[in-house]
Amino acid sequence: MKIRKIVLFYLGLVMAALWLVACGAGAAATQPAQNPAGEKLKVVATFSILGDLVQTIGGDKIELHTLVGPGGDTHTFEPSPSDSVALVEARLIFENGLELETWLDDLYTASGSTAKRVVVTEGLDPLAMAEGEAAHDEAGDHEEHAAEGEYEEHDDHTAEAGGHEHAHGEFDPHVWHDVANVIHEVELIRDALAEADPANAQSYQANAEAYLGQLKELDSWVAEEIKKIPADRRKLVTSHDTFGYLARRYGLEIVGSGLGVSTEASDPSAAEVVGLIEEIKAVGVPAIFTENVSNPKLMERVAAEAGVTLGPQLYTDALGEPGSDGETYLKMMRYNVTALVTALSQ
Repeated sequence: MKIRKIVLFYLGLVMAALWLVACGAGAAATQPAQNPAGEKLKVVATFSILGDLVQTIGGDKIELHTLVGPGGDTHTFEPSPSDSVALVEARLIFENGLELETWLDDLYTASGSTAKRVVVTEGLDPLAMAEGEAAHDEAGDHEEHAAEGEYEEHDDHTAEAGGHEHAHGEFDPHVWHDVANVIHEVELIRDALAEADPANAQSYQANAEAYLGQLKELDSWVAEEIKKIPADRRKLVTSHDTFGYLARRYGLEIVGSGLGVSTEASDPSAAEVVGLIEEIKAVGVPAIFTENVSNPKLMERVAAEAGVTLGPQLYTDALGEPGSDGETYLKMMRYNVTALVTALSQ
């Protein structure tokens, strides 16, 4: 991980320098250009869900570059030279914060960008890191107790993870599964765009007002849909701990996950897998779920061993491709909640 960050740092420096020379911009390019009349405001969003919010508010007044696109995993993202260039050109960079984008500081510094960074989770009440993350860190303590040869197969991301070298923050970054949090984010996005581009402030205000109405309706709908699940079945088991905010706002219980808060976590030990299976059986979870940014093999094994249904794949850390059920935040939330209600009510 450290070697990769060092390589990324120097690659970014080289690419940014080459871009500046090619454009003949010199020192002037280190400053975000003022937005000329009629020219779109250049904006960067770090990942697809945030990008959808920014694009909805910005509309045709902005030119958006999203670093981690649909289906991409922000936890394991590796920037390209074109991303460094996008940061140099941008006036604003919208980021989640809460250490979701652990690579962003290096990329920002290496690019030489001076774009204003807007952390959309600022002012929210974040959840403390899930206890499940710490449990996975203790995997080595239990290996000797696992049945020999059991669960030796690992998902594809394990080799990349390199154990737990990657340090996560104090708080859970997956705030967008609580619609009230997204309402707060949209207000911050609206204000940041209007400040950077006063000439189009009225457009940003109108777009935000319309979208906030849709979000408030969505928030009420989610709450009512979750109530359809029998109280003793409102329990979640997913690939990694991504639904803490959904659970807190709408009355669900997180039973466990195959991984911790990040998909970079190494696969659980055999003993941990057995423990998860036993917990699923004990609490009577009818279905468990995999996600669009995770390898499903681990959860397929858990479902088979626990004798429960593997529910539909959910959109968690990224939107789906255009045309999919998760192509926008609004569609993603409605799809996920409908899938949860259907699977957990049966």
